[in-house]
Amino acid sequence: MKEYDPLTPEEVNDAAKEFFPLFDIVHRNMPENCTVEDTIRVMETVCSMAQKRRAYDQGSVGPFGFNKKVDDGNETESKEEVAAE
Repeated sequence: MKEYDPLTPEEVNDAAKEFFPLFDIVHRNMPENCTVEDTIRVMETVCSMAQKRRAYDQGSVGPFGFNKKVDDGNETESKEEVAAE
């Protein structure tokens, strides 16, 4: 398939099955007179936050700054890594 091929009804149906339950969760928590556009904007923020929480909970947020692992000398550096420095 090429990038510009039209979507199939099955692909759209599968995407809708994923999207609308999430949309409904956010929409139920929104104020009464909010628009669909408002809900989608908030949904983007909520989903971004959920992705960050998932990464944190799974430990995939790597150590950085002073929390980096200390090199204990057991690993050997490749020539490419040394040349890059």
